[in-house]
Amino acid sequence: MTLFTGIAIYLTIWWTVLFVVLPLGVTSHAEAGIDHGDGGDPGAPVNPNLKRKFTTTTLVATVLFAILWTVLRFNLIHISPLRVL
Repeated sequence: MTLFTGIAIYLTIWWTVLFVVLPLGVTSHAEAGIDHGDGGDPGAPVNPNLKRKFTTTTLVATVLFAILWTVLRFNLIHISPLRVL
């Protein structure tokens, strides 16, 4: 795995994990019974905790990437190259 490939895979894992983590623990204005005012979306989160979610995303993505790197580095799963017919 080259450095560029590793960075691309890590960023792909990071974004995927972010979209999994974003909806966790979110309470909308409608669920909390708070008036969202004129023009506000009732589904908008009251407190999105983005800093905590970015930290969680980074930790989980790093662990998943480390597992993937270990599997590929030590050939725990053999991936054969594609053959063109």
